Amino acid sequence: MTMDVREAFRIADERVDDSELDALFAELLRVPSEHTELMEADPAVTGFVADVVAPRLEALTGVAPRIDGMGNLLWRLDGAEPDPAEGLLFVGYAMTYPAASMPDPFSGKVVPGEPHGLQGPCVWGRGGCEQKAALAAMLAAAAAVTRSGRELTRPLSLAVSTAGETGRHDAARYMLEQDGLTARYGIVGLGTTNRVCLGNKGRIDVEVVVRGKSCHSSTPWAGVNAVDGARAVLERLDGLVDGLSHPELGEASLVATHIESGPDILHTIQDHCRLTLDRRLLPGDDPGEALAEITRALADLEPWQVEVTQGNFMYPAEVSENSEVAAALEAAREQAGETGPFLWFPAALDAGYLNEKGIETVMFGPGDLAFAHTDAEVVPLEQVRRAARVYAAAALQLLA
Repeated sequence: MTMDVREAFRIADERVDDSELDALFAELLRVPSEHTELMEADPAVTGFVADVVAPRLEALTGVAPRIDGMGNLLWRLDGAEPDPAEGLLFVGYAMTYPAASMPDPFSGKVVPGEPHGLQGPCVWGRGGCEQKAALAAMLAAAAAVTRSGRELTRPLSLAVSTAGETGRHDAARYMLEQDGLTARYGIVGLGTTNRVCLGNKGRIDVEVVVRGKSCHSSTPWAGVNAVDGARAVLERLDGLVDGLSHPELGEASLVATHIESGPDILHTIQDHCRLTLDRRLLPGDDPGEALAEITRALADLEPWQVEVTQGNFMYPAEVSENSEVAAALEAAREQAGETGPFLWFPAALDAGYLNEKGIETVMFGPGDLAFAHTDAEVVPLEQVRRAARVYAAAALQLLA
């Protein structure tokens, strides 16, 4: 650590403007940036990044960000040591879950927390609990570090990804491989109720196609029913990952999440059946070996033909609680009056990819994922304000 946490938090506390942050958070929530079939290329998502986040960040910091070829935002505050590979990276997200049936999903209004089991005023809006509360706090933290006047020893970078709900590393991969984004430490901004999340499960999507032979259902013996083949596939896979576990993340899992068959004609034995499998990965699991294990288990499944292909995958993550980035956040949390133990997520997230690429990355941010994707997505204002101070104090400890 290059700065004492008490001094770092004092500076952060002085430089975070609560009224400015509150208004920024509400503004981010009022602009829809929902997940659609267009994924990261959706104009609402790329427009949110380029037309809303980018100008606000430049106004807050005086440093202009750039937009890459995928629509991601990249911003950097240089230090005396200019090599970004030695710096700290904040990663925020633009894309949110769709509004669905949530009333007033883009109002950004302030509501009392008590009806939702929370204390104090809360902000209402889709994406607040997962992406946008953390994003607002990270923007405010970048501003606080810039306004501190302290010369950094190493750079602070901030990336705003066009992902957030895609279930894949494409945007993060683009930033690292095409833009050359790098760092020594990383903090992914997601709703953790301002607790430090040290790790998460990964995931590999696997598509299995079972092929048989169609015929009229009055003479099923004349064909090969692909539906029966799908049942045989599931029986073969039953128990395949039994015994695989992690002390914090629990057991690995392999489940079918989708199944369809054809031809879609009445009274017809089906000649193909398509299954989508979700294989959750534990730290240390290799995605390629997980796929190979499934492929081996489904070999020679007579009389059907079985094809196994890999879909999207995301790496698992695991960081020690004694890592420098976790220690900096924990120390800043204590100064902010935050409590609660470390977290571990069963969901697959970009922290796994960043760690795989050598960036020591944890997750931290305001918002409770128990409210995410619900009809009452709310975040306590005080939690967002504290998060901004924790982000800034952690950055100053590591870089100033």
